[in-house]
Amino acid sequence: MKACVMIPSYNTGPLLEVTVRKALAVWDDVFVIIDGSTDGSADGLEELSNASGKNLRIHRLPENRGKGAAVLAGVNLALDEGFTHALAMDADGQHPADYVEKFMAVGEQYPDALVLGQPVFDASAPALRVNGRKVSNWWANFVTLWWGINDSLFGMRLYPLQPLKNAFASTLFARRFDFDPEVVIRMCWRGTPLLNLPTPVKYISAEDGGVSQFKYFRDNTLLTWMYIRLVIGAILRLPMLIMRAVKGGNPLKGTTLKP
Repeated sequence: MKACVMIPSYNTGPLLEVTVRKALAVWDDVFVIIDGSTDGSADGLEELSNASGKNLRIHRLPENRGKGAAVLAGVNLALDEGFTHALAMDADGQHPADYVEKFMAVGEQYPDALVLGQPVFDASAPALRVNGRKVSNWWANFVTLWWGINDSLFGMRLYPLQPLKNAFASTLFARRFDFDPEVVIRMCWRGTPLLNLPTPVKYISAEDGGVSQFKYFRDNTLLTWMYIRLVIGAILRLPMLIMRAVKGGNPLKGTTLKP
């Protein structure tokens, strides 16, 4: 396994550099994909790249294309360098850098698996976000005949890169907020083994510099349309999904990972 950390960012403010510094402290190879940011948040990264002594790559997209499109750009860059896996982290400080090595260790043990972070919320988590994601999680499991997705929206996850690229190639969607759940579902449809790693998550308040790009009406509308499409896709794949379920489904389902 040759793995990197991948951080897509759009107008994340000062937290971007904090997140990148923390990632570099625990892992040598880090890709930062700047998704058309206009807030200057990436301006200090070149200096950080020179000073860190690590392999920090900074790739700038000319305009905002969405999280999925940014990750896809990073996937292509990482594959070109011979990487086999990428650990995606959000740029806003929600994901714990001290879990990078835990994800990588699981990937070493299960190199074919998609390793999903399963969020462990603290008191900073908005109740609306915590409860709302349960709807997405139920539908994600429904359209995969309960492959074992414990959380469909949490962005810290270790991807095997070629299966992820194949999932992107199977749809013209999954380029914006719909990226996280759709690629997981499509990878499950293709038989990718899946594991869930309980992972702490912290929501950073606006007073502390936290920036959220989540728009309640816009993004929930996008997710609703996504699940309409994916229910149709599941119906078309139903014989194959039933056959896999009869054979036991996700071969790693039931494997427990400790936080």
